[in-house]
Amino acid sequence: MQSQAKSARSGKINIVLNESRAAAAELPQAQPKPKTATPFRRIDEFFSTIIGMEDLKVRIKEIYAQVLIAKKREEIGLKSNRQVLHMVFKGNPGTGKTTVARMVAQIFSEMNVLEKGHFIEADRSDLVGEYIGHTAQKTKDLIQKALGGVLFIDEAYSLARGGEKDFGKEAIDTIVKCMEDHHNELIIILAGYPEEMEDFLKINPGLASRFPIQLSFSNYNASELGAIAQEMLKEREYCLTKDAERKLHQHLSFVCHHSSRNFSNARYVRNVIEEAIRKHAWRVICSLDQKKSALMTLHVEDFSDLNHTNTNH
Repeated sequence: MQSQAKSARSGKINIVLNESRAAAAELPQAQPKPKTATPFRRIDEFFSTIIGMEDLKVRIKEIYAQVLIAKKREEIGLKSNRQVLHMVFKGNPGTGKTTVARMVAQIFSEMNVLEKGHFIEADRSDLVGEYIGHTAQKTKDLIQKALGGVLFIDEAYSLARGGEKDFGKEAIDTIVKCMEDHHNELIIILAGYPEEMEDFLKINPGLASRFPIQLSFSNYNASELGAIAQEMLKEREYCLTKDAERKLHQHLSFVCHHSSRNFSNARYVRNVIEEAIRKHAWRVICSLDQKKSALMTLHVEDFSDLNHTNTNH
């Protein structure tokens, strides 16, 4: 009797368990969530504070992807043709060329493409000497310091502006030779205005071919310049009244349509903001209202000179 009870009880338990398993089998199984591939997460982090530059961001990601895949091919024994990473940045002033160059140095350092990843910024005065033979030595010394990192030469076209007797051409020839001697030991980035850089790359027959990556930095539009202005104001702990914001936007729209060839973009916005802050200081110091809100709020009258501002600065 007891054994029958045990048996019945056991059978009932098995039936319940089997029914539970069957029901569970009929339920849709929860699929493991696929891991989201974010190979460009680090690039996105770098560019998170950069306004605009959408086309440029894509180009940087392409370069980043090519370097990553080359490293993975090397790891599994495939040929990984080391790509030449020397670059030319073409753009008007204030378009972010130096900022992006610094990012490139840090990114490639993290990827072990560059041994050190340090960033050296130079111009004509750092390369061109005062007498025969001086330029070549100055240029070699600078490149030696840059090994393992990025050498950024701003306004590079100025090296070719002195004519036949100028030592700038000697600097160009030395750069070309050092790039051959120190292949893959550093990244050289030449930067300057678009048209001037086009002419500069034709000076030496071997120059353009040694800089396979050429990136264009476009002028900002009015909305992007407005966003840059807001970031500058936030950093300085200022804000705008609605009327001041409207006037600033109208002015930026105007200068974007009437600016000169070498419009200075973010630098221009910085100058406008700093001028308004000076006018604000004069206005507030002469008033009785010096509460916190007054000390941080720019009014429309603080932008009174906008219509007369030179769009080249």
